[in-house]
Amino acid sequence: MSILVTGAAGFIGFHLAKELLARGDHVIGVDNLNDYYDRQLKRDRLTILEKEPNFQFYPVDIDNQPAFHSIFENHSIMIVLNLAAQAGVRYSMKNPYSYVSSNLVGFTNVLEACRIYKVKHLIYASSSSVYGANTKIPFSTKDSVDHPVSLYAATKKANELMAHSYSHLYGIPTTGLRFFTVYGPWGRPDMAYYTFTKSIMEGNPVTVFNYGEMSRDFTFIDDIVEGVLHLLHSPPKRNTHYDREHPEPSSSDAPYKIYNIGNHQPVKLLDFIQILEELIGKKAQLELLPMPPGDVKETYADMTDLQKDFGFSPRTSLKDGLRHFVNWYKQYHHKIE
Repeated sequence: MSILVTGAAGFIGFHLAKELLARGDHVIGVDNLNDYYDRQLKRDRLTILEKEPNFQFYPVDIDNQPAFHSIFENHSIMIVLNLAAQAGVRYSMKNPYSYVSSNLVGFTNVLEACRIYKVKHLIYASSSSVYGANTKIPFSTKDSVDHPVSLYAATKKANELMAHSYSHLYGIPTTGLRFFTVYGPWGRPDMAYYTFTKSIMEGNPVTVFNYGEMSRDFTFIDDIVEGVLHLLHSPPKRNTHYDREHPEPSSSDAPYKIYNIGNHQPVKLLDFIQILEELIGKKAQLELLPMPPGDVKETYADMTDLQKDFGFSPRTSLKDGLRHFVNWYKQYHHKIE
């Protein structure tokens, strides 16, 4: 049995593929290696995966339906982990069409492949950004998420709706995971923890939005991977107690489920920067700016469902996780002192 990982050269996809290979699974990796951020970082991740005999890679864009579906014709794929997407909240205001191509057209191709080739479980990346303008804290999967504040968030909400329709129509088990600010080694250079680290080490100003009055539920990559692996062979079943008169957003009478996956411990950005300063051994030069459009003040994951259904809770403290990241950053960028 093969497991397909889209976005395999991306941050989360790379770590998931690496762990699956370590367990002895056969992994089919797909990635278009786009230039949203440094392609060399993606190639370096891919180099590690390609050392494994059970890994096979296809440089394919998921919005290319014929090329993507041909992969399923050549392999017996039972599980799909869809991590491919155009990421980034602010970038969605500059290049909206890339979000339509990857997150909507591409995801349609993923769903169609799951239908045609009878995939047993589709797990796909949603995002904490779907909570948008919500102010009820912590964010719960039982809450409505109908007010996104960025196009990126809207496409992720659309993915959840599209997945439900395929679960309902064709009985495809789908699990959507709302990731909360994932960080760690081999991470994305466009993310705040990466840019903060780079700026502090190089003595450049650290840009902090909303004048520092922001909090994020930072989640270490190893905890994300462990959480996903708990779900891998447990596809959702129809909720026989589903009440159509009082519908719950995260489940259905179709084989469909939505989970938050976060650390359940929001941290203020200024406190986050202080930990980085301690680990790096340098003070940050702060540049405090107003809140940009499309951003939110706070994220905070309610992890009740994942804890109840799988007994899973993240275990990595922020300081330990950031220490792993800073050590990797120094080594990868040859900044070991």
